[in-house]
Amino acid sequence: MDKILNFTKRLIPKKIFKFFQPAYHFCLSWFSSLVYGWPSEKLIVIGVTGTTGKTTSAYLMAKMLESAGFRVGYTSTAMFSDGDKEWLNDKKMTMVGRFFTQKILKQMVKNNCQYAIIETTSEGIRQWRHRFINYDILVFTGLYPEHIDSHGSFENYKKAKGKLFAHLKDCRTKYADDNKQVLKSDKGFKKIELNRVKKTIIANLDDKQADYFLGFWGELKFGYTKTPASPNASQGGRKHENTPTQGWSASGGKTRKHIKGAEIVYYSDVKASEKGTSFKFSNKKIDLRLLGEFNATNSMNAVCVGLAQGIGLEKIKSGLEKIKGAPGRFEKINQGQNFTVIVDYAFEPKAVTKLYETVKLIPHKKIIHVLGSTGGGRDAARRPKLGQLAGKKADFTIITNEDPYDDDPNLIIRQVAEGAVGAGKKVNQDLFKILDRREAIKKALSLAKEGDLVLITGKGSEQAICAASGKKIPWDDRVVAREELQKL
Repeated sequence: MDKILNFTKRLIPKKIFKFFQPAYHFCLSWFSSLVYGWPSEKLIVIGVTGTTGKTTSAYLMAKMLESAGFRVGYTSTAMFSDGDKEWLNDKKMTMVGRFFTQKILKQMVKNNCQYAIIETTSEGIRQWRHRFINYDILVFTGLYPEHIDSHGSFENYKKAKGKLFAHLKDCRTKYADDNKQVLKSDKGFKKIELNRVKKTIIANLDDKQADYFLGFWGELKFGYTKTPASPNASQGGRKHENTPTQGWSASGGKTRKHIKGAEIVYYSDVKASEKGTSFKFSNKKIDLRLLGEFNATNSMNAVCVGLAQGIGLEKIKSGLEKIKGAPGRFEKINQGQNFTVIVDYAFEPKAVTKLYETVKLIPHKKIIHVLGSTGGGRDAARRPKLGQLAGKKADFTIITNEDPYDDDPNLIIRQVAEGAVGAGKKVNQDLFKILDRREAIKKALSLAKEGDLVLITGKGSEQAICAASGKKIPWDDRVVAREELQKL
């Protein structure tokens, strides 16, 4: 169906299509929901949005809920699940076309899922892909400038995300049984408060934009924050903001009283090592297998979902501690080599900065970093910034092709390389520009010695390179890295 629609779009003059575009997207969302029988009405739907941490947070929520005994389906940048089987996202799109989304939601219903988790993007919201999906819980992970070329400004980008939260008030109330299975209204069940699925907002209070998202209507609101040791929150815990005793924020100041109606949830004692990350919540220490302090933040999204759904702390803890990590998110590639190889999705300066903070936890000698940047109208200003980061932090920087779309891949490589040169790198000494991504990975592996660390960033577990004229070249950084390691 999506292929037919894309073909039809190409036949319509661009000016005409642009004028009717909002109506086109709205009607398409309505029609796809109609075709598949409004499946989101039969599931507890969790929407996850933000600039960073969406995919990992969605994965953590899904696995925690599964561990607690529920059937869960999800759509994310990395993977899809219909509650019965999981597979890698091969669409090169986070929030896929409406017909695909509604179809997989319907399959979740057939598979008796209680929960559906949808990673929801600003581009998807702009195209009304969130409409006619009945969300119950919305999660805000954090926000910083991204897709600015597309949205025009950071404020527009934030407002695009805000449309999802405004949509929550228009979503119809659902009722579920004790096992969280949504009940059908035509069965004449008694609508009691105990069965009502409360419309819920969860937000990361350590992000400056949290107030904006918590300001939207919601029947239940949670704001979580990391806090240093204090008499009231040293072990992590919960407190409603209107209680007389004040808690403490991560910066050491008092919690902000103007976040009306939000229950403040504290976590503390975050410790990261090469073995994983731990943190404390409500007197319980949670030991994650995931590397990086930021994964404690990602985990708090799952914790708050658990709290909102009445899941016991032991089940939340047990579920989180079983998780090994999402595909292509700080994923180690091991073929028996005497150096470390890591594939990660980080494609933007702040994410790459966090990546380097995590890399510090792993014993290593030299760092060899393979990276590029994307085309297709994405934020071109980040290209030299990425090169500068890699140029400063890595011993060897290798700039290569990523997803050029209709842009000149050589131009993108030159722009990234400018940043690396500005950071002191010298071409063909510790800086290499290699168009072919396989050759770039091969070069990085050939430079690695015992104890070194090779970083391959920008694509994670993505299944294609997007080239000119809509061409998708089958690709997986992890597969290519394994293939080239076997040749050493």
